[in-house]
Amino acid sequence: MEIEIRKVQQTDYDDLVGLMEDLGYPTTLEELTIRFDTLQADSNYQALVAIRDNQIFGFAGLCKALAFEFNGTYVRLLAFVVRSNKRKTGIGNLLLKACENWAIEQGADLITLNSGNREERQPAHTFYKNNGYIGKSTGFSKKLI
Repeated sequence: MEIEIRKVQQTDYDDLVGLMEDLGYPTTLEELTIRFDTLQADSNYQALVAIRDNQIFGFAGLCKALAFEFNGTYVRLLAFVVRSNKRKTGIGNLLLKACENWAIEQGADLITLNSGNREERQPAHTFYKNNGYIGKSTGFSKKLI
């Protein structure tokens, strides 16, 4: 059966809890529901899933924003994951292409993402490079509370 890429629905939340854990961000169904309901209500955000045989195998979360460093709009890929046992099957390529298409539909001039510097993220870095992405910066964060 063919891979379908579509917007996240509330009925997907149970499966997304597991995918968020695969991504390295464990959460509960209650936390995820609050978070995703809020994100889904904002038109600057998009959440997509990759489905085959009624099973979710991939997830992507995106945000459209205005740029400070150039005139125009860009899209940031905030979350991207394919189930570990389904990687290297083409699902990630299809999901990433759907993200790029959404960015184009939003009038974006650029799509960006961050990927951690941990050793286990190296296959992801290779995946992004193989899809035309260029590593350009190191991200920093600071917990405020």
